Amino acid sequence: MGNGLLKDTWILSKRSVLTTLRSPFTFIPNLLISMFFLLVYESGLSGISKLEAFGGANYLAFILPVSVVSAAIGGAGGAGQGIIKDIENGFFSRLLLTPASRLSIVLGPIIAGMLQLLVQTSLILIVAFLMGLKVETGFLGVVVVLLIAIGWGLAFAGYSAGVALKTKNAQAAQAGTLIFFPLIFLSTTFVPYELIEAQWLKVAATINPTTYIFNSMRTLLIDGWVWSEIGKGFLAIVIVCAITITFAAVSAKKAVSRG
Repeated sequence: MGNGLLKDTWILSKRSVLTTLRSPFTFIPNLLISMFFLLVYESGLSGISKLEAFGGANYLAFILPVSVVSAAIGGAGGAGQGIIKDIENGFFSRLLLTPASRLSIVLGPIIAGMLQLLVQTSLILIVAFLMGLKVETGFLGVVVVLLIAIGWGLAFAGYSAGVALKTKNAQAAQAGTLIFFPLIFLSTTFVPYELIEAQWLKVAATINPTTYIFNSMRTLLIDGWVWSEIGKGFLAIVIVCAITITFAAVSAKKAVSRG
């Protein structure tokens, strides 16, 4: 430790990844739940894609982003739980006695959470392809979908790490991530915006950044390179990341000052 920000971040990220791999049951349930969403919604709701508002879109491609975003929430929770575990077993306090970069102490588990999400999203995409997924933008579009998923996972991970450092309590950190679940369902989760009848839900979907993540992924999967929709997705990631990473940095600064 004390080798500079990049090397310290690499060491702590590697440690967090190895810790996650030693406890596979911390991420396997989340992966199974995400695939459950994909299988159940595709088999149970695919008939509604015949409605005119879907424009002939394949429902598998329409519902896939929901499965990916739900995986992002689980990956984010992993980042926070990793920090809590380090606090409870004393590793966090011992780490503060070293010359390790303080920022790397926060970035390590966040980056590990992103890598976990990358693997989870890749597996979900493989399952979707086995189910017959067709991607309008081809291989490059799949890569951009992965980038959007990783970016959105970074936003969640920043929030999860911030809550973990602020509360230093596993239950509180786990409960804190639950606020993201309403973001999934107060959006264009199952049908296009045009088919939402409740006015309050339309308003919620409009101000909900998850809507723009869904739209950007669906555009890549169904419509093609529509840059305006793709750009809105990346803009949503930048704004939410700025908020959650700042929250994590402020929480880390207070945690470090308290020791």
